[in-house]
Amino acid sequence: MIESGRIARILDSEPGQLPATDAVFDLEGLTLYPGFIDVHIHGAVGVDTMDASAEDLDHVAEFLARNGVTAWLPTLVPAPQEQYEPAVQAIEQAVGQVSVGDHSGDHRLKSVPLARVLGVHYEGPFVNSEQCGALHREHFRTFKTRADLDALPRIKNDRAVHMMTVAPEIEGGVELVSELQRRGWIVSIGHTRATVAVLDQALQAGARHMTHFMNAMPPLHHRAPGPVGWCLTRDEVTCDLIADGVHVDASVLKLILRSKTSERISLISDAIAAAGLDDGEYQIWGETIQVEKGRTQNARGHIAGSVITMLDAVRMMLSLGFSESEVARMASLNPARLLGIDDDCGSIEEGKRADLVALDQAGKVRLTVVGGLM
Repeated sequence: MIESGRIARILDSEPGQLPATDAVFDLEGLTLYPGFIDVHIHGAVGVDTMDASAEDLDHVAEFLARNGVTAWLPTLVPAPQEQYEPAVQAIEQAVGQVSVGDHSGDHRLKSVPLARVLGVHYEGPFVNSEQCGALHREHFRTFKTRADLDALPRIKNDRAVHMMTVAPEIEGGVELVSELQRRGWIVSIGHTRATVAVLDQALQAGARHMTHFMNAMPPLHHRAPGPVGWCLTRDEVTCDLIADGVHVDASVLKLILRSKTSERISLISDAIAAAGLDDGEYQIWGETIQVEKGRTQNARGHIAGSVITMLDAVRMMLSLGFSESEVARMASLNPARLLGIDDDCGSIEEGKRADLVALDQAGKVRLTVVGGLM
């Protein structure tokens, strides 16, 4: 039972047991999940978070809700300082916004809610130039004084989440982790070549998560465990995965789950502006990115983000044999815990926000509810 945008009660559905309500939705044959939370996404449907307006972000939020996402963190890449300000201003306008988009042409619903913008995720710029991936290393920075962090615009909203992916081995990296922790940021380790010793220092400083695990970091070596071996053997460290079968092979996804378990893994999309569009060439981050059969590639030959949604990641993990409850944890509860909002959302419990998605047996979204709106 949903009241005032929250799950008021969980009831027995036997005939005669339901109290009087304004409306009843019969979801027989469907599976009801907590709404998916994407903590790492650069855009979709032609919109790039680096140059999006608040209205543009609404278009992304619309698309995401159609694909079961009820909350997300627009993610920014390393860029010139002047590009950050308008991007964060647009995100700030979108934070906390509650609205419904008009989709009268949709055969399922006349409207669809917008996935909530929770804050901002800076992927860099304090990362390792030797593990740049698709990021542009000319915009990478080191941390020498607090002014280096002050230069990055923040959202002027106490409820907004601020997350940053950093490489602790860069100049001042561990000190940066400490300062971010002091300021209330969520710190994730990524685009890194750090040694186990440095990673342990970062852990002590407050970094307990890893960004798109196994991507943009050296592969596991039996004499140099590096970031991969470190994460696999640290139970207190969580990580997120791009479960598209491209960034990480399906068999390796299974291997990671055997070590970390569904308790310590979050699913992400790492989607770029081309997500939700057809194959082709797109101008993103100042270069041409080719999308062919679900795989992205820039001119340097690097994978450049993904074109999946969280729904695709959920389908992938279900296809690998993980249970619905395990997948719900990875797509909803664990991301909420990472962001420190699991007391408010991330699972279907009385008192929590009514952020829900119903999937049919084919894995298609049949209903999305955001804060009780549908």
